[in-house]
Amino acid sequence: MGPCQAMQLEPPCSLAELSARVAALTGCAVAELERRLGVSNLGPMRHRKGKTGELVERALGAVGGSLRGPDFPELGVELKTIPLDGLGRPRESTFVCSLNVRDADRMDWDSSLVRAKLACVLWVPILGAGAERQIGSPMFWRPSAQQLAVLRGDFDELVGMIAIGKVESLTARLGCWLQVRPKAANSDARARLLDEDGSAVWTVPRGFYLRARFTGALLRDPGTLTGSSAATRGA
Repeated sequence: MGPCQAMQLEPPCSLAELSARVAALTGCAVAELERRLGVSNLGPMRHRKGKTGELVERALGAVGGSLRGPDFPELGVELKTIPLDGLGRPRESTFVCSLNVRDADRMDWDSSLVRAKLACVLWVPILGAGAERQIGSPMFWRPSAQQLAVLRGDFDELVGMIAIGKVESLTARLGCWLQVRPKAANSDARARLLDEDGSAVWTVPRGFYLRARFTGALLRDPGTLTGSSAATRGA
């Protein structure tokens, strides 16, 4: 079966069906996917990253969207498109979910949206650039117990700093694999919370991201990720 054939938009009923759908997309040009879904133009290049993700979501029947859970809630699978450069390296860090800084003191890893989003991820690489972009070979990933321990450690460290009022001390260098970075559609957006001295401060909304170096290693060989290498930091 050639690229872009057997296109379906209803939610898949099983992992096997989802696997078959994403396999059918492998090698498909993004422009061809646009045509088949009736999307005429993704807009300027600076806006295309999110639009390409939405395009793949539609093609695979994802329904989660902005809900508090994975993109395929019945299957427990999160979909992440990941743009790669000519050497197969992620072009940037990968957004996981938004972080409500005002709820940091009540956040728990086991019940967190981060944990739910990363329980099972379907990675769909986007290869090439501009008009030459195409869908790469997909990969399902379930974190091992050791990998979950590293992610949980990052989560606890980052959320803990916000909970004690050190949100402005957070930098992108903190966290082994998971990091917190500003996330706001509007640069004027602000959230109010207390700093470590109990004074009210206004800060930009944040989001959880996976480091590009981490996702690059993950796509090459997820079994090599143990959290023991300092090379996963600072990317």
